Amino acid sequence: MNDDVKDQPTPEEAPQSVSVDAPPEVVDALKAPADAALPPVALPGPFEPPPPESATPRKPFFRRLRDWCWGYFLGEDPTLSIALVPMCFLSMALFTRNPVKTNFIFDEQEALLANPYVRSVADPTSKIHWLDAFRRDFWGLLPDRTIGSYRPLPNLVWRVLWGLGAREQTPFLHHWVNVLLHGLNGALMVLIVMRLTKQRSTAWLAGAIFTTAAVLTEAVSGVVGLADVLGTLGAMLALLSLGLSLPWMPLAVFGATLIGLYSKESALCVVPLIPFAALATSHITHPKRPLRLLRMVLALVATMGAFVLYVEARRRLFPTVTPAELLPEADVGKGAFTRFFHTLLRWYAQPGLPKDPLNNPLVNATPDFRIAGALRVYLRGLGQVVFPWTLSGDYSSPQEPIPARLVFPESILGGLLVAVPPLAAFVLMGQGIVKDWRARRAGNELGSAASFIGPLSAVAMIWIVVSYFPVSNIPIVLPTVRAERFWYFPVIGSSVLLAFAFQRLFDWTKARGMRPVAITLFTLFILFQSFSARRHANDYSDDLTFWDATRHAVPNSAKAHLNYSVMQGARGNLEERRVANVRALELAPEWPMASIYLGDTLCRMHRSAEAWPHYRRGFELGPNDVNLIALALQCLWDEQAFDSVKEELGVLGPKYPGSWLNFLQDDMAQHGTEHNGVDPKYRPRGYNEGPKGD
Repeated sequence: MNDDVKDQPTPEEAPQSVSVDAPPEVVDALKAPADAALPPVALPGPFEPPPPESATPRKPFFRRLRDWCWGYFLGEDPTLSIALVPMCFLSMALFTRNPVKTNFIFDEQEALLANPYVRSVADPTSKIHWLDAFRRDFWGLLPDRTIGSYRPLPNLVWRVLWGLGAREQTPFLHHWVNVLLHGLNGALMVLIVMRLTKQRSTAWLAGAIFTTAAVLTEAVSGVVGLADVLGTLGAMLALLSLGLSLPWMPLAVFGATLIGLYSKESALCVVPLIPFAALATSHITHPKRPLRLLRMVLALVATMGAFVLYVEARRRLFPTVTPAELLPEADVGKGAFTRFFHTLLRWYAQPGLPKDPLNNPLVNATPDFRIAGALRVYLRGLGQVVFPWTLSGDYSSPQEPIPARLVFPESILGGLLVAVPPLAAFVLMGQGIVKDWRARRAGNELGSAASFIGPLSAVAMIWIVVSYFPVSNIPIVLPTVRAERFWYFPVIGSSVLLAFAFQRLFDWTKARGMRPVAITLFTLFILFQSFSARRHANDYSDDLTFWDATRHAVPNSAKAHLNYSVMQGARGNLEERRVANVRALELAPEWPMASIYLGDTLCRMHRSAEAWPHYRRGFELGPNDVNLIALALQCLWDEQAFDSVKEELGVLGPKYPGSWLNFLQDDMAQHGTEHNGVDPKYRPRGYNEGPKGD
C-alpha cells in the first residue's frame, strides 16, 4: 500500500494533459514551471464577459424612428384604432383653420347664423324641436321657403354644437368636426383596402392619398362641407358592411345608406354602387362562401329599401311643390325616355332648385351644350384630383361659361372618361370572377392574389363616374356649375386607383433595385397634395382672406370680386370696395346685385348723385329683389337724397306693377318719415347677423 503510494508522482511532477484545441498561450502556460508567473490569458469568444450595459451602442435616432414606423404601419394588420390616430393627425395638420382669426365665411352665414333651426336651441321660447330637422331644409327653412337642399343630419350636428356654446363668436368647433370626421373617413379607407387587397402597404397608401387629397379642402375646411363628409362616411360604412355575414350584412348596408342619404342627396349613388361592389368582391370578403349573386341581391334590396324609405318619409315630412317643367302637362309630345325620367323625378319629389345663371350659366344652355360644358368641368375636376395647383371656393359666371361649340378637346376627353371606365370596370370584374373560379377548380379555396386587384379596380373605376354623375349637371341642372366639394365621393375611387399605381411602381422598382425612385415619386406626390391642401385651407382664415384668394384663383368670377368688395366695405375700405365692385360689374353687367352694390358703395362715399344711375339700372334688372331694393332706398334716405329721386321713382315703379320696387317706393313716399326710411321689416339682414324671423 505504502509502496504504491510512494510510487505516485507528486502534483508538481504529474504530467498535464492538454487539449489539442486549446489556444497556444494556454499550452505554454501549462508547460511552464509551477512557480513561474502565469501570463494573463484571454478567454475565447463565448467566455468573454459581456460589456457593461452603458457601453452597448445605440441605433441612430432616425433608424430607431424608421423601425418604429415600420412596425406600426406594416408590422401588423391595421385596425380602426391604429389607422385613426395618424389619419386624424394628418387631417388636423392639413385642414385646420385659424382657431382665433376665423369667422363665418360664404355659405356658413346662411347655414349657421341665419339658420332658425340651429339657432333655436339657444332660445327657450322657440317652438322648433329637435326632430324638426326632418321637416326643414339644409338652411333651416320650411318647405314653402326652401331653396332645394334637404340634409337633416348636418343640421342635427350643428344644433348640438350650437347648444354646447359654438355660436356667433366663431365657427371653429363646427369646422373641427369636419376635420375629425375626415380623419375617420381616411382610417375607414385603410380598413376597406386592407380587407379587399390583403396588402398592408396598399391600404396605407390609399388612406394617405385620400386624407391628403387637396381637392377635398373645401369640404373639410368649410363648415357646409359637413354634408359631404357625413354622406361619404355612410358610403364607406356601407362598403365595410359587405364583409359581414349574411344575416347582418343587409341590415348594416341599410343603416349606412340611410346615414348617407340623410346627410346629402348625392349619396343616392350608393344604391347601385354597393350591390356592384358586393358582386365584384364577394370572393375576397367571403372566400369560403362567396355567394356572389345572393349577396348582390341582398345589398340591392338593402340600398333600394333605404332609398325608398328616405324618399317616402321626405315626401310626407317635407312636402314641396313640383317644378312646372316636371308636371305631366309639360311632357306632352316628349320622348318616352324623357317622360319616364320625369316620372321618376316627380316621385323623388326633389324640391325646386334655384336657377341663377350667375352661379350656373348652364341653366341657359340647350341640353347638348349643357352636357358639353359639364364634360369640360368633369375633366377639369379630375385634373385637380391629381394635380391640384389651382383650388377655389367659387366658380361663378363667367368663369365657367357655356361652351362656344359642342366638340372640343375637353368635351371629347371628358366624354371618354365618362364612358370608358364603366366598360373597363365590367371587363375587370368579369376577369376577376373567371380567375377566382379557375383557382377554386384547381383547389385553391381562397382564390389567387391576382383575382383581388382587378375586381377592386373595377369598383374604383365605376365609383368615380357614378358618384360624380348626380352632381355633374348632366341628368339635371344644379344651382352650381362646379364645386370642389362635389369630389368628396369620387375621390374614394381615385384614391384606390392611385394606391394601386404606386404599389405597382414600388414592386416594379424593387425588382430592379430602383426602389428609392418610387419612394421619391410618392413622397413628392404626397408633399404636393399636402402643400396644396394646407395652402387652400389657409384661404379659410377669415372672410376677407377667403374672397381675396378666390378672386385671384378664379379671376373671371364676378361673385368673387363682388364679395371681396363687400368684405372690404365691412372694414370701412370704401375705395377698395368700389374698385372691386367695378370689376364685378364689368364681368357681369346684367347682374342686378353688381349694379346695386356699386351704387351703394358710391352712396356710402357720399356720392349719391353718381350712385343713382347704378341704382336705377339695378332696379330695372331686378324689380322684385326686395333686399337689394330696400338696401338702395335706405341709403338714399340716409344720405337725404331720396327726395331728389322720388319723382323718378314714382315713374319707374309703376312700370313693374305688383313688384317690390313699386310697393317700396310708394310705401316710402307715404311713410318714410314714420319709419326713418324703409319699413324695418323689409330691410335686409345685416352682415354677420342672425335671422330676422322664421
